[in-house]
Amino acid sequence: MVLTTALIMFIVLVITLLLGFPIAISIGLSSILAILPSLAFDNTLITGAQRIFSGISNFTLIAIPFFILAGNIMNQGGIAKKLVAFAQSLTGRIPGSLMQTNILANMMFGAISGSSVAACAAMGGILLPMEEEEGYDKKLGATVNIATAPTGLLIPPSNSLIVYSLVSGGTSVAALFMAGYIPGILWGLGCMILTFILAKQRGMKGNKGTQFKVVLATFIDAIPSLALIVIVIGGIIRGIFTPTEGSVVAVVYSLLLSLLFYRTITLKNLIKIFEDSAKMTGIIVFLIGVSTIMSWVMAFTGVPQAISSMLLGITENKYLILLIMNILLLFIGTFMDVTPAILIFTPIFLPIVQSFGMSSVQFGIIIVFNLCIGNITPPVGNTLFVGVKVGKLKIEEVMKEMLKYYGVIILVLLLVIYIPFLSTGLPKLMGLIK
Repeated sequence: MVLTTALIMFIVLVITLLLGFPIAISIGLSSILAILPSLAFDNTLITGAQRIFSGISNFTLIAIPFFILAGNIMNQGGIAKKLVAFAQSLTGRIPGSLMQTNILANMMFGAISGSSVAACAAMGGILLPMEEEEGYDKKLGATVNIATAPTGLLIPPSNSLIVYSLVSGGTSVAALFMAGYIPGILWGLGCMILTFILAKQRGMKGNKGTQFKVVLATFIDAIPSLALIVIVIGGIIRGIFTPTEGSVVAVVYSLLLSLLFYRTITLKNLIKIFEDSAKMTGIIVFLIGVSTIMSWVMAFTGVPQAISSMLLGITENKYLILLIMNILLLFIGTFMDVTPAILIFTPIFLPIVQSFGMSSVQFGIIIVFNLCIGNITPPVGNTLFVGVKVGKLKIEEVMKEMLKYYGVIILVLLLVIYIPFLSTGLPKLMGLIK
């Protein structure tokens, strides 16, 4: 029964995706067809409908639409330019300074917007034309923008980590948020070092040294934007409000900031922002609901236990098992978006890593990190496609440079996998996990 279920689910999922079905429809259809050999059709439909509603009836899930709305308000509210100016003041002397600015700005804006695509589009749109004017290598500039845009999915607040918390059975969102800082920063730092080396090799020079008063002025100008992270994350960590309440605080703060302080959003803009946020929320919530059917089907038929037995049958060495799992996740990320992949594969792999003592917090960071890499790899890397479009290039033109950055990013991933402190150190220090 397990093998039949797994084969039907996999074959139908792949075929429907290749035919261009929406991912939510593919997941729902493959799940329903996979359980039919084991359960009557009417029972399947009734249980499936119940699973959808139970899957989306979770208080923590309310945080996602509010964080999406806050990110869209920030994206349209001129926040990006403030962060770019501050980042540029910090990287003035470094070779390839505008590319280094791009990395820092992606890390800051990605964390605020919670979207690698938004960060890639916003920062690329501002910095790539500036780089072209300065005579930078166009392909390298676009590559740097693409390679570092996903850091914001690890640096909180992160909707991906909220989704993981839900599907993993209630892993602390606050702990996951704190756990994402060091891996996200290491990703950005690794790319900064590689960019410095490449810029040196190609004779790129930094700009003239930035005066302290310029750094101070741009920092003061960016404080209201950066304060969002401090207020929201600080409030969640200190228990002042829950992640869901924090998401509402983020919306109110970003609205006040954009409407009253920066005055960059009009009523007409606001209607469009609400509309876009509602559409994105609908897609994500429906996807979460449908994915709970697949989780139920796998649990009902024993698919996770079968996969666990198969992996343990290959080797009992936990380091090798981790390596195999991460290779699979890297492969999965190349053709599946972050949210559905988290929803599908967390119930399969989490029990395996917990069997040899890995924290659910560490595994949350590992799975999101892996799938973030998929955001910048073909054939389905949304951030990759947006990045080449913003850079006015073709994918094949950036792939040679991207391979170098893939190497650095995967090296950081290996450190996160095999050094638990990198993801669990801050949550333990804050008393969020034991």
